[in-house]
Amino acid sequence: MTHSGAERERLAGQDAAAWRRWGPYLSERAWGTVREDYSADGDAWAFFPHDHARSRAYRWNEDGLAGLSDDRQLLCFSLGLWNGVDPILKERAFGLTGPQGNHGEDVKEYWWFVDSTPTHSWMRWRYAYPQRPFPYEDLVEENARRSRHDPEYELLDTGAFDDDRYFDVAVDYAKAAADDICLRVTVTNRGPDAATVHLLPTLWFRDTWTWSPGAPVPSLHAEGEQRIVADHDELGRMVLASDGDPDPLFCDNATNAQRLWGTPGPAYPKDGINDHVLRGASTVNPARTGTKAAFHHRLELAAGEVRVLRLRLAPGTPDAAPDLGAGWERVMAAREAEADAFYGDLSAGATAEEAAVVRAAMAGMLWSKQYYAYRVRTWLTGDPGQPVPPAERWRGRNSRWLSLDAEAVVSMPDPWEYPWFAAWDLAFHCVTLAHVDPAFAKEQLAMVIGAGWMHPTGQVPAYEWDFSAVNPPVHAWAALHVFRRDGGTDTSWLRRVFERLVVNTTWWVARNDPDGDGTFGGGFLGMDNIGPFDRGALPDGYALEQADATGWMALACLSMFEIAAVLSETDPALEDMAVMYFDLFALIARAGETSGLWHEDEGFYFDQLVGPDGARFPVGVRSMSGLVPLFASVSLPRDLLARLPVLRAHVDRFRVDHPDAAAAADVDTEPDRDGRGLLALVDRTRLQRVFETVGDEGRMLSPHGVRALSAEYRGAPYVFHASAEDATEIDYEPAESTTSLFGGNSNWRGPVWAPVNYLLQQALRRYGEAATDLRVAYPAGSGGSATFTQIAGDLADRLIGIYTPDASGRRAVWGGEERFQRDPAWRDALLFFEYFDGDDGTGLGASHQTGWTGLIANLILERIRDRGSSGASTAPPAA
Repeated sequence: MTHSGAERERLAGQDAAAWRRWGPYLSERAWGTVREDYSADGDAWAFFPHDHARSRAYRWNEDGLAGLSDDRQLLCFSLGLWNGVDPILKERAFGLTGPQGNHGEDVKEYWWFVDSTPTHSWMRWRYAYPQRPFPYEDLVEENARRSRHDPEYELLDTGAFDDDRYFDVAVDYAKAAADDICLRVTVTNRGPDAATVHLLPTLWFRDTWTWSPGAPVPSLHAEGEQRIVADHDELGRMVLASDGDPDPLFCDNATNAQRLWGTPGPAYPKDGINDHVLRGASTVNPARTGTKAAFHHRLELAAGEVRVLRLRLAPGTPDAAPDLGAGWERVMAAREAEADAFYGDLSAGATAEEAAVVRAAMAGMLWSKQYYAYRVRTWLTGDPGQPVPPAERWRGRNSRWLSLDAEAVVSMPDPWEYPWFAAWDLAFHCVTLAHVDPAFAKEQLAMVIGAGWMHPTGQVPAYEWDFSAVNPPVHAWAALHVFRRDGGTDTSWLRRVFERLVVNTTWWVARNDPDGDGTFGGGFLGMDNIGPFDRGALPDGYALEQADATGWMALACLSMFEIAAVLSETDPALEDMAVMYFDLFALIARAGETSGLWHEDEGFYFDQLVGPDGARFPVGVRSMSGLVPLFASVSLPRDLLARLPVLRAHVDRFRVDHPDAAAAADVDTEPDRDGRGLLALVDRTRLQRVFETVGDEGRMLSPHGVRALSAEYRGAPYVFHASAEDATEIDYEPAESTTSLFGGNSNWRGPVWAPVNYLLQQALRRYGEAATDLRVAYPAGSGGSATFTQIAGDLADRLIGIYTPDASGRRAVWGGEERFQRDPAWRDALLFFEYFDGDDGTGLGASHQTGWTGLIANLILERIRDRGSSGASTAPPAA
């Protein structure tokens, strides 16, 4: 097997599932989640805080650093560290809760998901661990002192890394076989003086027995000083072997009730290894057995010294010890070379910087695959033998989701700040993951709309904090992308997804267009604080007709129309479904002429508040909400309608019977010279008007993409009057939000967000295909003009430019943080943030959220494809 084809052969082989069985499925945070919250008031952060995490057994999943587990998270591995001065072992990442942070929850550590193949045959992780005492209290107290108008106080700001006094810790994983994993821990003393670090590779069983009385209890025991043996009824025997001269330490994955509540508890609780290493406490089992164990290595490193620790986790055999010698070395070298070849093929034609961004984005997304389990009925009723949850829970969060019964490896937005699935995020993840693992992408899309996940009414669960929140219906759009990326042949999968999405779109229409006029609402729709008021909490009697909700539903209809058309070629009975979705799209198109969402005098789409008396109040804010209608477009192949005569006749009748709506919706089914027509919610005239705002660098066009809110409101807030006595306002905030709405760290009042930028860029490409000669002034006021194909290329360049270095070697994503800009050990270690400063491109929000920000990899891969097909740039000419 050659290096270049090895990973692809694993993905395509019959044992692909076995190769995926072990992976980075251990979250960076399991404390403070909704699943672990058994309080009456729903305060998840307070019920299970970070201070409890080392001492309290989790119910639903585990956490750790550089974590590895099987896909049911029965057996877990992670790396513990101690610098000799911290008050606790470093076993998990530290961060602030939502109430503690002046801009919401925020992790206060620096680690990187450096590399991973789709089967996790090769993975690399890095962490920067201060040699000074970790400033836990300082971070909490200073952020509490700061207001929302101040920047966040970060770990670098504390001086913890001054003089480079830190350990650079890297962990590499390489699979010798599907369940035989070689591990390498490399520690570098970056500081100027000798320093000591304690390494504690840790193995433990997730607690599956406390919650199920009578369930067998697995066990760990020592065999000599360098082997920890794990016995489990389902996994069988696994052995963790280490080189060097470690001290094996054992305790139980059981709650330290004495520490937490002053009641009797186990002799060797979950934090027993912590207390023994730090204080010499007799809290580890001298019999060297338990359900949690660690190899304790104490390393003294000179300044600049590098030390390597070898480990291997493999099925146990009675006689043979796991190979940590030449065979181990061959596996490490081979898997790294295979990963290089895999990503070299994927990014062929890219510059070195572009290829590095693609690989880092994919690594982060693959490392964010996490084990997720949540059975809402069990969570509400309680486990056998455990205290009954408070009755208030039945009237609180997620109480109507009794049918949700989830257990799977899930692509998560972020394994610390959002260590749970988010449905619309996941759809974007799959569009990118399909480049490297289309089978997993298809599995994920089908899962989240499948039985046990989707509500019986047809609602897709939004996210753990509130499954009932309404998110944009982007799954049909994502399904089309994944289907085509997978080769466009798996129509059985597409049919299965389509059938589930029929139920969801029916729910959407009933829930968000109750009067059936084709104008939709829905609430915040994932774009949190984009308006001058909370769109999900309106006064009684008021309704909100939303430009974005209407645009999202039009996009869903066109995507379902296109799926039905594809499926109709092998199943003519589905042609009627294509007609139905065209009719629903046509209803929205006709409503676009009468609803009042379009404002001709402003050249923009606005939400409008409808009062109890029917009076309408336009919410005249130029924001991303008004751009969502542009996303609803589809480029039609020349012969599609010719092959579907019933659909063609229906579309032709619509054009005759509703000429105004057909023109306004840009229903252009006559093929152009390239053999493609266009079906779009926004016609080309309105598109040109909208781009007077979008293409204006003083308004929505940022150097790094399109802002979520126009910069015209900088220092001049837009004020909304629903009545003479009632006024709210919104102003341009390019970075962290100064409002507490939605926690404050999810700001849509000015920053650049990757997912909506990607959808806009893709829509402009489709407009450019159908109207090759259409040009607009771009950037506005520059004296230059561009086609929409060129504008799409320019927007892609702006987004990609957040991550690629400029002429001086600086990356916009790092902003003014000089260590990230200049330090060779930090500047190329990329993090994929939740969103970006609307002025300078600095990364903000969740720092490891590679999920939808990974779409930047799509833009690079599409740019490579365009280069290969034309050899020409799509950027607009200089003014």
